[in-house]
Amino acid sequence: MTTLPDFDAPPQPGKTLPPSALAHVVLRTSNLARMQSFYTTFLGGHVVFAGGPLSFIAYDDEHHRIALLEIPDTAAKIHKSCGLEHIAFAFPSLADLLLAYRQRKHHGIEPVWSVNHGPTTSIYYRDPDGNMLETQTDNFASADEATAFMMSPPFAENPIGTDFDPETLIAALRAGKTEDELKKRTEIGPRGVPDIDAM
Repeated sequence: MTTLPDFDAPPQPGKTLPPSALAHVVLRTSNLARMQSFYTTFLGGHVVFAGGPLSFIAYDDEHHRIALLEIPDTAAKIHKSCGLEHIAFAFPSLADLLLAYRQRKHHGIEPVWSVNHGPTTSIYYRDPDGNMLETQTDNFASADEATAFMMSPPFAENPIGTDFDPETLIAALRAGKTEDELKKRTEIGPRGVPDIDAM
């Protein structure tokens, strides 16, 4: 028999039971067919269900990770408004991140920004509606090491990161450089938030 939690017990100050995982993201759109085609290509995924105004897309063991909801009178995205900045998708290695970059490029999906944040090496894209997507690989072997870097003076000086060219990293891997060497961030000093909308 399952033991129920004490639903009436007050939580610790500032504490709430955290979720076990981030399950999915739903995007509102006025162009379902184009967005469905983009996300199945971008994620290497497949449509689990499509009918009426809905499309559910999966790429792993979850029944869906991206859901699309078509509402015809949806206005174009206003990039200067508050709201979700981006959705991030992780890859287990730098080689995998760069392979996905090359494959997307083959399909005509070009990145808008490539940056080594320090904790991650990241390549950003926009979907057809203008939503920002981050693809990343961790630069450290553990979350503790990444957290330690985020508490360091170089990160405090530049929490944004250092831009890079994915093609340069591919060439360096082919030339024998290790992933650990390439994932070490080049320090450039203080940097402000770039205008990604202009990129």
